[in-house]
Amino acid sequence: MRLTVLDALNPHQAFPTLDKALDEPNGLIAVGGCLAPQRILNAYRHGIFPWFNPGEPILWWSPDPRLVLFPERLKVSRSLRKTLRQQVFEIRYDSAFEQVVAACAAPRPKQSGTWITQDMKQAYLQLHRLGYAHSVEAWQDRQLVGGLYGIGMGRVFFGESMFQRKTDASKAAFAHLVQQLTLWGYQLIDCQVSSEHLFSLGAEEIPRHAFAKLLERLCPSQPEPTAWRP
Repeated sequence: MRLTVLDALNPHQAFPTLDKALDEPNGLIAVGGCLAPQRILNAYRHGIFPWFNPGEPILWWSPDPRLVLFPERLKVSRSLRKTLRQQVFEIRYDSAFEQVVAACAAPRPKQSGTWITQDMKQAYLQLHRLGYAHSVEAWQDRQLVGGLYGIGMGRVFFGESMFQRKTDASKAAFAHLVQQLTLWGYQLIDCQVSSEHLFSLGAEEIPRHAFAKLLERLCPSQPEPTAWRP
């Protein structure tokens, strides 16, 4: 199967159907295009996200199965519950979006690089200015010590990346986010690809076709009016 090559000058160009995605590597569906807000938002609505390394063309993915978290199925361990109860971290929303993205882009232990390129940073900063991309931050002693960012669309939150500099900082930020999303009427969190860290918080794998059906229903609907407001 040949990959679809997207037109870099046409951010409204339709993506191929999900059944055109490759099995190996899992979920690669198209190459090229651009990182304009319209292109990225259109991708998310169809269960597709950009993910590529520096020096590569833009690659678009829709893996099968898909890792998701239904907010009501969040798992909070005893130790994390204690951390939340003691309010070890101050949790804020959208107060340091650019810092969170930069921290997520920093090389991790045993990793030499990052997939969050400069172009990706600028794309999500633009989406943040437009009100789609959001950050959740864990602060301690006035220092940013953990957090995550992603895209809010309809009643779905599409998680992008997280980081932590203190034990349980990212988990605390994520647990707060899930609780808040529940209050705002969100019904699904996209975790993209599998990880033990997210499995431990209650994430589960579902077939790609089931994920696409959920997006068809939840992306056009709206959360509570108070969502993401200061």
